[in-house]
Amino acid sequence: MTATLLVSGSTLFAAPVALADPQTEQPAPVPGPGTVNMAAPAPLPPDAPAPEAGPPDQGTYASVVTACKQFGVALDYAANNYEDFAYNTAGGGNSVNYDDPNVANSNVIGRTALREAASTAMDAANTPGLPGDISAPMRSWSIRAAKLLLIMGIRGGGDSLNSTAGDMNTDAKNAQMACAVNGGRA
Repeated sequence: MTATLLVSGSTLFAAPVALADPQTEQPAPVPGPGTVNMAAPAPLPPDAPAPEAGPPDQGTYASVVTACKQFGVALDYAANNYEDFAYNTAGGGNSVNYDDPNVANSNVIGRTALREAASTAMDAANTPGLPGDISAPMRSWSIRAAKLLLIMGIRGGGDSLNSTAGDMNTDAKNAQMACAVNGGRA
């Protein structure tokens, strides 16, 4: 032990020490980048219309805001009511004990919520004037929600429940991103 301390101590004292030498002169500024030989962009011909940078179509914007808000409500409702079923069935792999009273009760509540959320999400996807990049993941989420409630109803295994829920999460993320890009919020 003493030998270890002596070796460690001698190593510390033998280590080079960095000292700052105060510099009285400031270093010269680094020269800027060299001149690049690049042609200037060509001007627009006098008869060419200016690029459009006007405001987005208000009808489309209103449909995006309405549909995204409605879809967000569906997501929240489904998540809040499916959560207990997910927790009650977690950790068993493909085996789900549907005879457990907690699983049975949360199964009924979760299926009811998914049924309503799927309907609300499909209504949101069918909003007139809604761009396809928003409506497609909403519609897909709605169909997968219906699939999930059927799996729950026929007492399906944990693997199919998890796979469908994972696909729904992907659809929800895609719809939320499309909403955000188009000025809405889900």
